[in-house]
This record gives sequence, C-alpha cells and structure tokens, in this order.
Amino acid sequence: MSEQRPDGLRIRDLRVTFDGFTAVGGVDLDVAPGDIRFLIGPNGAGKTTLVDAVTGLVRATGSVRFGDTELLGRDVHRIARLGVGRTFQTAAVFEELSVLQNLDIAAGAGRSWWSLARRRRRTPDEVAEALETIGLADRPDQLAGTLAHGQKQWLEIGMLLVQNARLLLLDEPVAGMSHDERDATGALLETVSRDRTVVVIEHDMDFLRRFARTVTVLHAGRVLSEGSVAQVQADPRVQEVYLGVDSGTEA
Repeated sequence: MSEQRPDGLRIRDLRVTFDGFTAVGGVDLDVAPGDIRFLIGPNGAGKTTLVDAVTGLVRATGSVRFGDTELLGRDVHRIARLGVGRTFQTAAVFEELSVLQNLDIAAGAGRSWWSLARRRRRTPDEVAEALETIGLADRPDQLAGTLAHGQKQWLEIGMLLVQNARLLLLDEPVAGMSHDERDATGALLETVSRDRTVVVIEHDMDFLRRFARTVTVLHAGRVLSEGSVAQVQADPRVQEVYLGVDSGTEA
C-alpha cells in the first residue's frame, strides 16, 4: 500500500429532496481519517442517497468536505479525481477482459483504448501492488467474468486502489458472499484503511460486529445513533427501529 495520510469526511446539514419527499434531512456526520465506518438502518433510511450525494449522483444542499475540499456542487468525474471511489451492490468490472487488464484500464487514464486492451511488457507497480492487496496475484490472466462473486468485488476495490481513491464508499460489499469470502473482505478493508478512509453500507450484522470500527445508524433520513458497535447495540432507539427487525431485512 502507498504511504499516504488518510483524510476524513465531514458532512454538515446534508439535505436531499425528491419531489417534496425528504430522503436525507439534515445529516451531520464525521468520519475520522482511516476509519471503517458502517452505515446501517432500515429500508428508506437514506443510506444510499447519502452516498449518492457525496459522490455527486444526486443534488444536495449543505456541506460535504473530504479533507480540505468541498465536494458538493462538483461533477461526478471531478469528485472521483479528488480521490473519492464508490462501488455498487453489483460489481462493475469488464468481464471479457482479464483481471490484469481491468486493473490496467482503471490505472490508465489518458491512454488509448488499444494500449489499454493490450498487456504491457511490465506490470506497473501500482497494479502489481493492488493484485497482491486484493488477493488475486495468482490469477492476473483470468477473465474477470469467470471470477467468483467475492473475487469480482475485490477486483472492483482493486480498481479503486489503482486510481488512488483515498475515500472508499462501498455499498453492501459482502452481499451474496460465502463465509470465507466475507472474512477475506473484512481483512481487505482493514488493510486498505491503513492509508484510506472506508465507509460501508451494510446489513450483515455479523460482518458489522467483526469489522466496523464505528457505526452510524440512519432512520428516516436522519442520524439516529452513532458510536462503537457496543454503544449502538445498547441504544434502545436502535433496538426499536433496526436491530429488532428480521435479520433478512435490507439495511
């Protein structure tokens, strides 16, 4: 991993409204540099909309600062260039290309498509490092479409790493994974958080208990509770609106 000091995320009075409906209603949120912050909450809590606002996918008011830089009002691609990386529930990889080519493409902004599609004589250092970090160093030539579900998620995280994303926003990264894949994903998050800040939308409570450093619970577009896993679990408001629902309910 590259030696760099992680930046924190500071959100103040974030509001998102759709046709009169308030999806996010004045959220204040501080994510410390190097944190692994989990966002949880019942359906409609505003978790994904909050991340959409941070990454420029929806219009919002208030303030979102990553390090010293204000993100609100910037285009999606400009926010990405500032070091903000985002994954979705379904991994967005080039399935017809190899693992190495996927990483090379992600790392190769400004190069031609032909040069990106060809394998280079030498693997760039940042790509080789990402291969090791995501646990795919032994299969650089495997087609991405033939990877297991969890491996595709790791590849997508690797594609953010080679772009030097310093804030990773991950939407349910372990959904559909096996137990072993979940363990490996948690270990990967701990590794990348050494020099990056990680925010995870998640509903897998066992995964959260094992790997979250801090937790924010959203409810009806607002922050309901915040703190360590133990603090949030002990909050009677959380027990009422979230922890008491069926474990199969989407967070």
